[in-house]
Amino acid sequence: MRYDAAMSDDDFEPRADEETGEGGAVAVPLPRENAELVGHAAAEAAFLGAYNAKRLPHAWLLIGPAGIGKASFAFRAARFLLAQPDSRGLFGDSAPATALAIPAEHPVFRLVASGAHPDLLVVERAWDEKRKRLRSEIVVDDARAVAAFLHLTPSQGAWRVVIVDGADEMNRNAANALLKVLEEPPKRAILLLTCESPGRLLPTIRSRCRMLHMNVLEQDAVLAAIRRLMPDLEPADTMALAQLAGGSIGRAVTLAAQDGLAVQRGLLSLLDGLPKLSGEALHAFADKLVRGEAAGFGLLADLLPRALAGTTMLALGREPAASAPERATLARLAARHSPAHWAELWRRIGQLFAAADGIELDKKAVVLDAFFALEDAAR
Repeated sequence: MRYDAAMSDDDFEPRADEETGEGGAVAVPLPRENAELVGHAAAEAAFLGAYNAKRLPHAWLLIGPAGIGKASFAFRAARFLLAQPDSRGLFGDSAPATALAIPAEHPVFRLVASGAHPDLLVVERAWDEKRKRLRSEIVVDDARAVAAFLHLTPSQGAWRVVIVDGADEMNRNAANALLKVLEEPPKRAILLLTCESPGRLLPTIRSRCRMLHMNVLEQDAVLAAIRRLMPDLEPADTMALAQLAGGSIGRAVTLAAQDGLAVQRGLLSLLDGLPKLSGEALHAFADKLVRGEAAGFGLLADLLPRALAGTTMLALGREPAASAPERATLARLAARHSPAHWAELWRRIGQLFAAADGIELDKKAVVLDAFFALEDAAR
C-alpha cells in the first residue's frame, strides 16, 4: 500500500523501460501518468452523469478483463475529483462537467503522476521483499489503512480518493476491513475499485458499489495503439499482436515485451505436427520456455488454453479471434473430435498450469505433460 502507485499485473501494463522481444523500448505510460483513455466513452459518461447529477456513489467497482484500462480510468476519475476546488463544494457549480480529463500540466496531474498527492491513496498487492516478487494477495494491513486515510479532511480540494487496484485480490481479512469502510462511508470520500473477477469479491462489497462494466476494446483501437507505441514492428507482427491481445492494449504490450509472438509461433509449429509430436522439437521448445526468467512459461500457460478454446469454438461452428494460419491449424484439430472432447482437454490443461503455479511444479515437466496430453487427445 502506498500513496499513488505503479500499475498492477491486473492491467498487463509493463513499466515504460520494459523491452520488446526485438530489443526496442516500449514507451508505455503508467496508469497514474496516462493522459489518454481509449475506448471507454460510455464508462466516462456514466461517471460524469452521476457527478453532474450530484448523485455520485461513494464507491465504484470497475469491472473488466485484464489490460483494458481499468486502472487508467480509475486514475483519470481520481484526478478529476482531486482537481475540484474546495470552494465549489462537492459537486462543482452550475456548469456541468463534460470530461474527466485534466491537462497534463495541471498541478493535480503532476502530483498524481509522481505519487505525491496527499488526498490520494492507492492500495494494491505489495512487494514481498523476502521472495522478491509481488504478494499473491492484498493483505489486511493495507485495507485497514483506508479507514484512517478517508476520515482525514481533504487537504487540497473537495475529495479524498482511494483506488484499490485489483480488489478481487484481497484476502478475506482485507475484504472484511474494506467492507467496514463501505458500510459507513465518510463524507467527501470516493473509493474506486478495479476488478477482473467480481465473483471473488464478497457479495456485500459488490452490493455497496456502483458497478461499471468496462468492455474489451475493438481490434481497430488496439491496432492503432500498437502502431503508436511500437512503430517499428512489422505490419504482420502488429496484426498478430492485435489478434492475440483479445481487445487489451496492455496485453498486446506485454506480449511484445516478453517475445510472445515467438512463443506463439513455436506453439503453432508443434500443434501443426499433431497427432504426432517431434520429441526433439518439443524438448527444445520446453527448454527455451523455462530457461532463465519464467515469462515464456507464463505465456504458454495463457496461449495454449487460448488455442484450445479456439479449437472448441471451431468444433462448435463458431469463429474465434485468430489469424488465418492459426485458424487453419485449430480447424484441422477441431475436425478430429467433438466440441466436448476439446472442451474437456481445455479444462484439464488449464488445471495443469494452475497447479504448476500454485505448488511450484517442475515447469519443463508441466510443458511436456501438456503436450503429451495434446498428442493423446488429437489421435
